[in-house]
Amino acid sequence: MARGDAEFVEFARAASRRLVHAAYLMTGDHHQAEDAAQTALARTYASWSRIREGDAYGYARSVLVNHLVDRWRRPIREYPTEDLPEQRADDVADAVATRRWLLAILGALSPRERAIVVLRYYFDLSEAQVARELGVSVGTVKSTSSRALEKLRSSGSPAREVHGTCR
Repeated sequence: MARGDAEFVEFARAASRRLVHAAYLMTGDHHQAEDAAQTALARTYASWSRIREGDAYGYARSVLVNHLVDRWRRPIREYPTEDLPEQRADDVADAVATRRWLLAILGALSPRERAIVVLRYYFDLSEAQVARELGVSVGTVKSTSSRALEKLRSSGSPAREVHGTCR
């Protein structure tokens, strides 16, 4: 192993799950999320000697967000194949129902709204940090976040959506 590779492997193991989850929340597609997280880790590794002493996770997160934003701007065409992906058998019914509800309400948001909600509330970044990450003004983050949260509030709770009752 080259110098620093062991550090990167440790970093990748610690950060990859959270990067995949964040990408999943932003894209709504597990395969796209895995691809985006893998791209973020590969690009982070390419700059590892420069960033390993700093905020490596913040760098990887920025790479992830930039990669996903680039995909919105320049969509990649995908072509279906005959092979189906493996299905996970370990999902619990309530977790699946909650996940479907979350994806359904996040799916009602625009890509920018989803990115802002995920960065702001999943990563717990400030409005200024989100604005810097996405290359927009703080006012845009505030107004977009407000609209997105209103859409989420009007969509109802998971209990009503999944079970059809109010709890």
